[in-house]
Amino acid sequence: MVKLTKIYTRTGDQGTTGLGTGKRVAKSHPRVEAYGCVDETNAFLGLAVHSAQESKSELAKPLELIQHDLFDLGADLCTPITKDEAVGSALRITEPQVKALEDLIDTHNADLESLTSFILPGGSKLAGDLHVVRTVCRRAERVVSHLIEIESEETSGLTMQYLNRLSDLLFVFSRVANTNGKDDVLWVPGKNRSENIK
Repeated sequence: MVKLTKIYTRTGDQGTTGLGTGKRVAKSHPRVEAYGCVDETNAFLGLAVHSAQESKSELAKPLELIQHDLFDLGADLCTPITKDEAVGSALRITEPQVKALEDLIDTHNADLESLTSFILPGGSKLAGDLHVVRTVCRRAERVVSHLIEIESEETSGLTMQYLNRLSDLLFVFSRVANTNGKDDVLWVPGKNRSENIK
């Protein structure tokens, strides 16, 4: 159980922070950057949840549940895997959590028409918010990819899988939020090359 009694500790004043193992590392460490990007993804997701609730969208509930997963993911990344780690001793992202995202993608994508062009971020307010979360999630994915490259044995590959599926799901959800794709704004290649811009 987490219990926060004091907000500032001064322990990070010299540019270091504590991992889940208690080890202190620089705040610029790739592992800190990785779970920091996941935290940022979750913060933007919170705004999307608010938009979903305001528009009474069916997406509000699954988005809220994903916020809990992202805290699990942050805890996973914050705690490097040790060689003698006992199963269940650390909070880790699991295959069922990844599979749940895949199921959501399959369910919601089934009602969407195939795309013939890339789409511009936007359409509805909720869709725009979801596109913002998607791009931040993609950045988190890139950062975690780098972490896995340099600390492969200490980092679960499921963290990368989860972020990859989540960014795909957010794209699908953005189309759902645009009336199942009917209000998607399609990219028109070279649109502004004409002299019609006023």
